[in-house]
Amino acid sequence: MTDLRRDYFLPVDDLRLHVTEWGDAAAQPIVMLHGIRGYAETFAGIAAALQPGYRVIAYDQRGRGRSDWDPRRRYDTPAYVGDLEAVVAQLGLDRFDLLGHSMGGINAIVYAARHPARVGRLVIEEAGPGAFEHSAGARRIQAELRSTPASFDSWEQATAFMRMLRPTVTEAAREQRLRSMLKPAPDGGFTWRYDHAGIAATRLAPDPAKVIDLQPLVAGLDCPALLVFGDRSDYMQPAIVERMGALNPRLRLARIAGAGHYVHDDNPADFCAAVRSFLQETEDPHAR
Repeated sequence: MTDLRRDYFLPVDDLRLHVTEWGDAAAQPIVMLHGIRGYAETFAGIAAALQPGYRVIAYDQRGRGRSDWDPRRRYDTPAYVGDLEAVVAQLGLDRFDLLGHSMGGINAIVYAARHPARVGRLVIEEAGPGAFEHSAGARRIQAELRSTPASFDSWEQATAFMRMLRPTVTEAAREQRLRSMLKPAPDGGFTWRYDHAGIAATRLAPDPAKVIDLQPLVAGLDCPALLVFGDRSDYMQPAIVERMGALNPRLRLARIAGAGHYVHDDNPADFCAAVRSFLQETEDPHAR
């Protein structure tokens, strides 16, 4: 699939966003949105699993990967959704499927609710009403943001830190994450490729006016939708999953064994199988 990969930049809101595509450019498009400290490359595995037949589009959301950092630190849901709207417009996507993990899942829910004519099918990985605000996973993420060092003296030191944060993923997955998240520091060692200080400041003290109530949006989703969650997740706890099912009985559920909050890292085989099965078994009711 190497020859079917494309990397480029799009100008969005005075920033440049780095976009990666996999697959045939004429195939069914599916846009994928990563989590709070993620990056587009995290979806390389699911992109490969969906071939042939899908044009997978992922981008480093503002402040991450190879995309620009926002000097005004606008790392909130309205800004992210605005970026998605701009990307969709520039790529001329009339109708597409959408997948989002964690923060990206929040953005995906909001976009799908606001633009039902655009989204054919929706995959929500580890996101839902109350999880961002009240779950044990949310408290863990906040603690991680507070305790994360600004830099590391060596790659080995960074690897040990990531192993402590993500003990359930493979060494290969941790290495891939570090390669996408770190860059050489000017004075030696390594520092983050993403705007840790700006993202942490926004996440730890969010503007209440920019925190969106997901409950009515989940209830109003009218496209086929799948919620993927890990059976060991501290973020999508059973009560939250149950509430989402009650809000929208049409929502399909996929509980992935042996996975925590980072389902596509913890159990990529079952995650890919669940997403692929959902897309094969459901049809966009408004597809042309």
